[in-house]
Amino acid sequence: MNDIMTRLGRKPLFFDGAMGTILQEKGLAAGEAPELWNLLHPKDVLSVHISYLEAGVDIISANTFGANPFKCQENGVELEEVITAGVRLAHQAVEQAGHGVVALDIGPSGKLLFPMGNLAFEEAVNAFAQMASAGADAGADCVLIETMNDLYEVKAALLGVKEATSLPVFVTTTFDESGKLLTGGDIKAVAAVLEGLGADAIGMNCGLGPKQMLALIKELRSLTSLPLVVNPNAGLPRERNGHTFFDVGPEEFSSCMKEIVLAGAWVIGGCCGTTPEHLRQTVKLCKGLSCQPLPEVSSTIVTSGCKAVEFGREPIIIGERINPTGKSRFKQALRDNDLPYILGEGIAQQEAGAHLLDVNVGLPEIDEQAMMCKVVTELQSLSPLPLQIDTSDPETMASAMRIYNGKPLVNSVTAKQSSMRAIFPLVKKYGGVVIGLTITENGIPETAQGRVEAARLIVETAKEYGIDKRDIIIDPLTMAVSAGQDAALVTLDALSRIRRELGVYTSLGVSNVSFGLPQRENVTSAFFLMALQAGLNAAIMNPLSHSMMRAYRSFCALSGYDEGCRAYIDAYAKTEPVTTATASSQELPLREAIEKGLKDKAGYAAEKLIKTMTGLEIINREIVPALDTVGQQFEAKTLFLPQLLMSADAAKAAFEVIKFHMDGQASEQSKLTIVIATVKGDVHDIGKNIVKVLLENYGFHVIDLGKDVMPEMVVDAVKRENAGLVGLSALMTTTVANMKETIDLLHRETPTVKIMVGGAVLTQEYADMIGADFYGADAMASVRYAMKLAESL
Repeated sequence: MNDIMTRLGRKPLFFDGAMGTILQEKGLAAGEAPELWNLLHPKDVLSVHISYLEAGVDIISANTFGANPFKCQENGVELEEVITAGVRLAHQAVEQAGHGVVALDIGPSGKLLFPMGNLAFEEAVNAFAQMASAGADAGADCVLIETMNDLYEVKAALLGVKEATSLPVFVTTTFDESGKLLTGGDIKAVAAVLEGLGADAIGMNCGLGPKQMLALIKELRSLTSLPLVVNPNAGLPRERNGHTFFDVGPEEFSSCMKEIVLAGAWVIGGCCGTTPEHLRQTVKLCKGLSCQPLPEVSSTIVTSGCKAVEFGREPIIIGERINPTGKSRFKQALRDNDLPYILGEGIAQQEAGAHLLDVNVGLPEIDEQAMMCKVVTELQSLSPLPLQIDTSDPETMASAMRIYNGKPLVNSVTAKQSSMRAIFPLVKKYGGVVIGLTITENGIPETAQGRVEAARLIVETAKEYGIDKRDIIIDPLTMAVSAGQDAALVTLDALSRIRRELGVYTSLGVSNVSFGLPQRENVTSAFFLMALQAGLNAAIMNPLSHSMMRAYRSFCALSGYDEGCRAYIDAYAKTEPVTTATASSQELPLREAIEKGLKDKAGYAAEKLIKTMTGLEIINREIVPALDTVGQQFEAKTLFLPQLLMSADAAKAAFEVIKFHMDGQASEQSKLTIVIATVKGDVHDIGKNIVKVLLENYGFHVIDLGKDVMPEMVVDAVKRENAGLVGLSALMTTTVANMKETIDLLHRETPTVKIMVGGAVLTQEYADMIGADFYGADAMASVRYAMKLAESL
């Protein structure tokens, strides 16, 4: 077997280019699954592989991109049969060419994972594991996970592959020009998660041409020590005489790829629209280049699925209120499975300024493991903030880290050997940042020196498990000053020395210092300032406390972290912010409940409003303005897809209340009937489903025809429903021709209907070329167009 890992970095390595677009030239019907040709037309697949190898590439991707269990079931074929045939064809090409490495090619499932969609996380992991196992059994040399646009699905895929095989794994995701995934994750989050999970090389493919990727790859290079893989499209799709082509030719493509190698990529290739000639010229121009050295990256980063938080500059606030310690109301919420209360605590802290949220649900009389996973999942669907998984039970920690979307902070490990043996393997496997408590086999050291040595042992032992010190944060422990006069001074001395001598970041649970004293916040806020001055990087604290937040904002302003004192001015220029310890239990106005994505509170608020307002008044005055606000935040990239969908769910809960009380009359709000479909041959309906949810919550009557929809079915639905608007989606380059076919038929049969299109492979120019009336760059753009059209009717 070719050991691809020993070749990395010696010289640039080359992936092949597109498969589907070349098979189309050989007769692959628009929308036909390319991987089925492994069985039906193996000689054609083999010839494509050989053409790339003759062009000089090092790695060829087996024709298995869409060979997942869901798609194979729909096509009536066995997954193992398709993958085995694909890998063996690739190996046959390698044998004929006399060189080359075979990568099992794994693409996205085409489904949204729960809670945004219906695919359970473990079901996704198992699906990807099946693909990887079949590929390994067939003889694949490595695995390429590619074209991923959801960080949660990337995690499922990488876990599935690594648990099923020992093959090297390369992972490439699909960003837009701003460096965002479809579900909101940015380059920093992607790099942190994939490196943490143990990918062997990471990068990007599809969606963009080489010029657009160049700026993004420079950013990615600064964020990871892993080798980079870059497989761009041949520019942007265009249409000419009924055929799709891409606008970057081989010469321009190869020139751009040279710049990408010089920017730090070790492995390059092509995606949609690229041909053997693109790769031939790229190999010729780049094979003599040297690989840039891998940078030493020391950033400490934790992430959610859509937001990264980096330690090391301004201090980080970790909200402490999702924790039963000393909180009788919270304990009761855990016993009662009162998730709205628990989630409300998280949202209140987010709004008060927390950067991370601590989640501790340890209570003897409940199933901590089940409750932790439930709270983590639900909280991540509402809040973009990263979470700190706080538990003393390794099994609970393992379960929560596994289903967590992102790279979590975990609390905690101690300097005891039993603790490090239990926790460090979890951190290594799931890629978290762990807080180390300076507790030894003999308890908490009384001296600063003792705590420094405990911290040193944690850092050195972590290294034995392959965990870099950038993924360790040390907590030298805050002790009550009422129980020891020098308790605070010892902690502060240890804090300063750990930061200086060990070069790791620090955290403290600051409120412990005032235990047993009256008016505790006086002492706590003063100690907090002292700790910040001593170099504290993160504080586990109550962000709903006026005095603590005043101290924090003042320190940031005085220390130069708050540029122009903007955060301080925003907080205090007008009035003192209203924050209370019971914010989570307060009733919320309907508009605010929708904006926060709290469906239970939205339903309750609607029940109250329906007593004094008509249903249509509630829709027009409360629901639509709330959705507009959320939509504007989404478009401004200050709110991300998970939160957008949760707000839609909250609006739906309010609509259900209105419909019940109006006996179905709320349907009068429907201004326009819209038919939506994923075009013939395309089984990816992620984008279409998102648009459907939003349109329905704006009061539109939506007819969803599903995926892989024949053009005639779309036309029949438009006629039958008297629809005024059609929405068509396509994700695959091999199916965009079917979109044009559908549009042409609509123009002939229903010339008055308007047509909007969307999907990762489309652009405004291409939409214009195929005759669409509107191109939706994202879900909210499609909603805006529908609203504008409805107003004109």
